[in-house]
Amino acid sequence: MEDSQIVAMYWERNEQALQHTAEKYGRYCFAIAHNILSNKEDAEESVNDTYLVAWKRIPPHRPAVLSTFLGKLTRRISLNRWRWNTSAKRGGGEVALALEELSGCVPAEENTERVVEEKELARAINRFLGSLPEIQREVFVCRYWFLAGIREISEKFSFSETKTKSMLFRTREKLRACLQEEGLI
Repeated sequence: MEDSQIVAMYWERNEQALQHTAEKYGRYCFAIAHNILSNKEDAEESVNDTYLVAWKRIPPHRPAVLSTFLGKLTRRISLNRWRWNTSAKRGGGEVALALEELSGCVPAEENTERVVEEKELARAINRFLGSLPEIQREVFVCRYWFLAGIREISEKFSFSETKTKSMLFRTREKLRACLQEEGLI
């Protein structure tokens, strides 16, 4: 079923939209959640929460790209669950490591000025990613958007773990330089 048809079903409040969403994007959402949470049950719960939030947000929102909309919801819900798990000393793993790796590139302080600059930061990161060779961009996105582990990325791209780590390090350094040049960090 086409995404536009699924979105139309949400607008009609037709519960079949949830079934079609699960059939088409269930594995995609589960992969995102599982990469973040490393726990099947928590990942499944996050995916179910994604469907609930999608049901509540469509309407009034009409996503242009349903997969991106669902991916963002899943990622946000899973990261919130991961934060809850780790704040209670239950968890850890790749998510903490991936977020720590990026901490030197992206400013962490929260203030009104930072909130206003977030859109510019997002645009700068998107421009940076657009300038990368395709493989480098895919590796970076796998690590820092989907929060995949080094081993998983290495296997996916048939790289050694050392090459993967090196590529990510060099890309982070390029990103840091780009953001410094634009005055964003």
